[in-house]
Amino acid sequence: MFRKVAVPTVSNGRYLQGQANGKLSSMNSSQPAQEGKVVLKKKVTLLRGISIIIGTIIGAGIFISPKGILKNTGSVGMSLTVWTVCGILSLFGALCYAELGTCIKKSGGHYTYILEAFGPLPAFVRVWVELLIIRPAATAVISLAFGRYILEPFFMQCEIPELAIKLITAVGITLVMVLNSTSVSWSARIQMFLTFCKLVAILIIIIPGVIQLIKGETQHFKNAFAGNDASVMGLPLAFYSGMYAYSGWFYLNFVTEEVENPEKNIPLAICISMIIVTVGYVLTNVAYFTTISAGELLLSKAVAVTFAERLMGNFSLAVPVFVALSCFGSMNGGIFAVSRMFFVASREGHLPEILSMIHVRKHTPLPAVIVLHPLTMIMLFNGDLYSLLNFLSFARWLFIGLVVAGLIYLRYKRPDMPRPFKVPLFIPALFSFTCLFMVALSLYSDPVNTGIGFAITLTGIPAYYLFIVWDNKPKWFRKLLGK
Repeated sequence: MFRKVAVPTVSNGRYLQGQANGKLSSMNSSQPAQEGKVVLKKKVTLLRGISIIIGTIIGAGIFISPKGILKNTGSVGMSLTVWTVCGILSLFGALCYAELGTCIKKSGGHYTYILEAFGPLPAFVRVWVELLIIRPAATAVISLAFGRYILEPFFMQCEIPELAIKLITAVGITLVMVLNSTSVSWSARIQMFLTFCKLVAILIIIIPGVIQLIKGETQHFKNAFAGNDASVMGLPLAFYSGMYAYSGWFYLNFVTEEVENPEKNIPLAICISMIIVTVGYVLTNVAYFTTISAGELLLSKAVAVTFAERLMGNFSLAVPVFVALSCFGSMNGGIFAVSRMFFVASREGHLPEILSMIHVRKHTPLPAVIVLHPLTMIMLFNGDLYSLLNFLSFARWLFIGLVVAGLIYLRYKRPDMPRPFKVPLFIPALFSFTCLFMVALSLYSDPVNTGIGFAITLTGIPAYYLFIVWDNKPKWFRKLLGK
């Protein structure tokens, strides 16, 4: 099942092409593919890169529940401030990943950068938690939103049966898996179309909101900072809600090896995407408050639907459809990107070897895609998904903070590493400090959930020594692992 690391790290920050025990090789952008090898091809253009980032960031959150930030900040003005600050922080983090993506030209995102900076143990723990819990649970949650909102127009007068939601959700998950297993080009094209739909959906909210402002509907912005004061206990939770809504800016780094001209296209795609998303998110929230009061927003189950019903009449039926398409785009972008993390981790010997195989005709990492299907289905039908994501939201930001701290470490460890794109040092310092500070604060403000998440993350340490380090396994154990 697992094997020792077969491909060493080269001292200049690049990696040798992985090919061991007869498995199909992977592609490294710094080395030409040898004739006859099956590799992942460079099919991600600048426009497709932008669509991956925007299409993955904009999911259900901005349309359904901005109330997470409002609840934990206590006022309209403070909630808009947090939305803006989270957008700026996300841009800082994205710029740091742009530097990492241009100097370490290897797919895998978080996993690859932690492996490069801090070694195999923390990198294994990261991919272990991602594979077993974070990605299946995150996919199941966003797909449940897809299932609920695709059925919304058919159940306007009654409650949607939970079984119907889960069944249509299962179909949606399977469709995304099949799409990503079949064609890189088609999954990228569909992502571009869905990104267009997301931007249209946001404009459908922003434009009526601007019209409301022109009409003078500003009563909900008077005394914008009046209300319940933001507490130290609530700030980490507001931060998590905001950063979760912006999460996705790092996914292009998961597919670095498939990006055309990564030195130019990765920084450009990241900067363009983050500016569009941040402006869109802040204006969308402003639009909500032109029509909905803070109290009404906290009571609404789907803010965008409530907003549309008040201003658009029958056209409001289109909003759930756009939300469903937005969720489908997030599912597609997330699976497209994270499957490359598993592909690279397998190539490094940290996951079963089969996950580094590439389909000989379709040139997709098919096993790394479909490995998520059974785990996601188990989460969908049996797991307490939202609690599970609360347990592990801190782990995501812990490792992202660690990655950006690793950028600072690499500046001193490898000063001669080629850096086509370089950010000022204060940006990674501020971003990593903010992430790690909020993670520490969350352990204080919500010790039960974050403590459980911390314990689950720590299970990766014995797993590393059991599956990776321990060489002299008994025969019965090897048989159990399929060796």
